[in-house]
Amino acid sequence: MSGPRKYIAVAGNIGAGKSTLVDFLRQRFGLTPFFEPNADNPFLPLFYDDMQRWAFHSQIYFLTHKFRLHQQLSRHSGTVIQDRTIYEDAEIFAENLYRTGMMSPAEYATYRAMYDGITRTLRPPDLMIYLRASVRTVRRRIRLRGRPEEQALPLDYIKRLHNLYEGWFETYDRSPTLVIPIDKLDYIQDMLAHIDFITTVEKYL
Repeated sequence: MSGPRKYIAVAGNIGAGKSTLVDFLRQRFGLTPFFEPNADNPFLPLFYDDMQRWAFHSQIYFLTHKFRLHQQLSRHSGTVIQDRTIYEDAEIFAENLYRTGMMSPAEYATYRAMYDGITRTLRPPDLMIYLRASVRTVRRRIRLRGRPEEQALPLDYIKRLHNLYEGWFETYDRSPTLVIPIDKLDYIQDMLAHIDFITTVEKYL
C-alpha cells in the first residue's frame, strides 16, 4: 500500500489554533484530518490535577495513540493533515515534564526509548506548518476557547512550552516547513493573508 499522496502536519503551542487551521485546510483542499486524541485520554484530567503523579501515564498514552494514528494516516490513499505530531509530544511536552521533575529519569528514559524506536519507522511529513504565537496570544486564545482543564495552567508552564517549541522548530529538519505568525496574521479573516497563505500551501499540495 503506497500511503497518502501528501502528509501535512500542523504544529504549535496550546491554543495556537492548530485545530482551526486543520479544519480550514480540510474544507479548502478536501484533506482528511487526523486530530489529537485529547478527549479520549483518561489520564489528562488527572494530569492537570496532579502533574507529577500522572505525567508519565498521560505521555505514554499520547505516544502509543499518536503512533496508532500515524499508522492510520499512513494507510490512507488521499492527502492527510494532522493536528500536532508525535515529535511535539516528545520534544516539547515530555521534555518539559522531565526538565521540571514531573517525570523521573527512569520514566523519561523509558519514554524516550519507545519514542526513538517508533519514530525510526515513521514517514515524516511532506510539510510541517508551524503556528508561531507569543505567550500573550496563547493565553488569550486559551481563555477564549474556555476548556476548563486549561484555565488554571500556570504562566510559567506556557512559557516553558513556548521556549521548547521555538528551540525544537529551529533545529527541525525532517521536512520542508512553513511558519504562520499568529500574533499579527489572521489567516481566515484577513483576505490578503488568506490568499497569500492558500497560494503558499498549494505549492506543497
